[in-house]
Amino acid sequence: MAKFEPIPGSTIFNALHDENCIVMACNTRIVPGTVHGILRAAKDMDAAVILELARSECDLSGGYTGLTPKDYAEKTMKISKEVGHDIWALHADHIGIKKGDTEDIQATKELVKAQIEAGFTTYAIDASHLFDFEAADPAGELAPNIEATTTMAEFITQNMGENEFGLEVEVGEIGRKNDDGLILTTPEQAVAFITALTEAGVKPHLIAIANGSTHGNIYDKDGKLKAQVSIDIEQTKAIAKALKDKGFTVKIAQHGITGTPREFIKSEFPHGDLLKGNVGTFWQNIVFEILKVYEPELWEDMKNWTLETFKEQAEKKGLKTEEQIIGTFGKKSIKQFYDKIYSLRSGTVAAIEARAYAEALMFFEAFNARGTAGKVREWMKKHR
Repeated sequence: MAKFEPIPGSTIFNALHDENCIVMACNTRIVPGTVHGILRAAKDMDAAVILELARSECDLSGGYTGLTPKDYAEKTMKISKEVGHDIWALHADHIGIKKGDTEDIQATKELVKAQIEAGFTTYAIDASHLFDFEAADPAGELAPNIEATTTMAEFITQNMGENEFGLEVEVGEIGRKNDDGLILTTPEQAVAFITALTEAGVKPHLIAIANGSTHGNIYDKDGKLKAQVSIDIEQTKAIAKALKDKGFTVKIAQHGITGTPREFIKSEFPHGDLLKGNVGTFWQNIVFEILKVYEPELWEDMKNWTLETFKEQAEKKGLKTEEQIIGTFGKKSIKQFYDKIYSLRSGTVAAIEARAYAEALMFFEAFNARGTAGKVREWMKKHR
């Protein structure tokens, strides 16, 4: 493995398994400036870090970012060499499986094969949408998810060959609601899920759960941005304890941290039980803020395109403010304006990098991640 290329996610997760920390995973939908800033902060904090994009963001057609797995891997590896940070992983986030039929599984395999060829070192299989609501027990409810997850885990293992990799699985669709509000994963479901996977020979490092978080920006009834503090900490601890009591070593991946105050992360998150924390839309938000000032013409074009393109969908969703519409659908403009975004003026990129650097430092501090890269290096020396 060449220096500064991504290391296996398994190395990071195993090395930090018993540490009181969370590894930050960043969905950097817009690469210029953000990846430089995050990796610089990771280097200065000596922190392990993960760079990732989900299937919706980055697929064989470019997702809504315009980036294929190969594009994203090449760009992030180039920047890691420029910055000189060595303890990071390249994660395929939310490899979503929505139907679970033959066509869906085959398309997912084709995507994963491209991710493997591009050099991704950790994978998140998300078949949480597959759920049998008529089943009598947790194992039955999760049977479709278990089958799809097992199939894909075996495929990744076969195609990675001798190379190690990190594996994340998901139980409970994050952000799913019913008439009573957000549906939360239960300890019984988590245990049933990991038990079945283990019996099938699949041993994930991480499990993503539905614990009250939602992806992206969230808004109040008036369409104003609000903090993400709905994460059920006690439910999260209960799931971690239930898994531990059964002898499982799997840790929890916390999704949906974009709007979570860092003081809440630092004081309330169960560091250690949570080993991976996803921060995604946050990085897009700061780029948009900077474009408003540094590239006003581009920003106006992106804003107007979004407002016009998603006018009907915004009305159907009952979105009330321009801020809310942009915050919900603005991500779709990235691919539309890809060429301009990837030819930003150097001053704009510098501003993005400076902001991303400062924000990443504060996240690493809140995650208690300072020095985690050094701990991974020590673990690697012992296990060579």
